Amino acid sequence: MQRRVLTTLGALAAALALASCGSESVQTNIDNGPLKGEKNPTVLKGANIFAERCSGCHTLAVAGTQGGAYHIKDRERTDGPNFDLRAETTGSVLYALRNGGFSGAIMPANIAVGADAEAVAAFLCKYSGLKAEAPSSPEVAKTPAQRCAERGPVAAGGSGARR
Repeated sequence: MQRRVLTTLGALAAALALASCGSESVQTNIDNGPLKGEKNPTVLKGANIFAERCSGCHTLAVAGTQGGAYHIKDRERTDGPNFDLRAETTGSVLYALRNGGFSGAIMPANIAVGADAEAVAAFLCKYSGLKAEAPSSPEVAKTPAQRCAERGPVAAGGSGARR
């Protein structure tokens, strides 16, 4: 009897933890969602994959996700980069997806692969860093179109999206 109660409590705790991660969804409706006017189906696919798989740890307003901290004192161990404030290149996103981020500590490796990884990279490259106050690096100073046209030095050995 006690084992059944503990199992039930464990299952409820796990369900609650999963339900609390990334509860907002991406509204890819071109007419009235946050991606209004986005016509690239790859970017829209990437937005949905990002919201589904990355929202628990990363913040990005356009995707409706609130997983990362805005201030260092609010940060938790599982918080990933806040992509409202941090601009990414296609190469850096593909590297992180392939290797489980840059530290390899929390993010699962290969959370998106192949065409899914390319879609997430296209989405993040276009929409990350839009709320950054000042360019913190030469990459951030570039427009999204300039960042996305380059694969970046991280991807020099290949995109990593295809294994």
